[in-house]
Amino acid sequence: MPKTSPSSRRGRLLRSGAALLVLLAVAGYLAVQYVTGGARTPGCAVVSARGDGARYEFTPEQAVNAATIAAVGTGRGLPERAVTIALATALQESALRNIGHGDRDSLGLFQQRPSQGWGTEKQIMDPTYAAGAFYEHLVKVPDYTRLPLTEAAQRVQRSGFPEAYAKHEPDARLLAAALTGRAAATLTCDGRPETVPTAGTDRVRAALVRDFGRDALESAAAEVGGTASPSPSGTRSEGGDGRTVVLPVTEDGRAGKKRAAGERGWQLAHWAVANASRLHIERVAFAGREWTAGHTDSRWRASGARGAQESGSAADAVRITTTR
Repeated sequence: MPKTSPSSRRGRLLRSGAALLVLLAVAGYLAVQYVTGGARTPGCAVVSARGDGARYEFTPEQAVNAATIAAVGTGRGLPERAVTIALATALQESALRNIGHGDRDSLGLFQQRPSQGWGTEKQIMDPTYAAGAFYEHLVKVPDYTRLPLTEAAQRVQRSGFPEAYAKHEPDARLLAAALTGRAAATLTCDGRPETVPTAGTDRVRAALVRDFGRDALESAAAEVGGTASPSPSGTRSEGGDGRTVVLPVTEDGRAGKKRAAGERGWQLAHWAVANASRLHIERVAFAGREWTAGHTDSRWRASGARGAQESGSAADAVRITTTR
């Protein structure tokens, strides 16, 4: 009977061990799927309003950051092209994630460097500040709206890979169209709420002021913190449970850039959906359409609400309802 060499025995043991590890991994995966019901990470999507099938899927974290970038840009009266350039840049630099690391001392959404005068580490890690800093540099680029996107972004970023920005332009255009409000009812999220220490209408108002600024939503700023007194005009809570923030929509003419009430409304509505998981937003309604968290397809549906206005009506309002 032939003898088995020590090396052959070791080989069989290694193969057996590897097979056992694979089986354990598969068993663990199946156990997690059984316990969680196959739950996946909640996601968001934006689609083309032109019906050409274009679609971009992203995470709630990315959605929050994209909405902030768009809000900061429009808050400065900048055109949609500026928002597209900013979003494409952040997609390339950080995949729209507010990361605390990068090449050398690069940080944040745009991988800005404290050593290059972009601000302190704390400032750069604030998405609102980082987006504002990007726009401040972008508007100094002559004719930036007419330049190819990759060239405009490179004038700001001075990247070692300037051509990389171009590949993100289609997705950035979809995001910008939705998040500036030009493309109605095109952004949705699953909207499963994250665990946060506090939620409710006060937190929604505070986030609105943070992203859009006190000049844009002065009445919301006055109401942050919540009081027992009646809400000022401009934003208010409605309903006996006090869970709904109402944002009346009018034509936006700040910074000499007029935007129709419908565009402004859809920007606010899409912003709310993008922030749904973080801010425990259950429902958003505008212009006779309604998004509700938890639907498997997360579509905007006809609301059927009494008095629903057509898109563009100055009398319409965005209604943001929280879970608590």
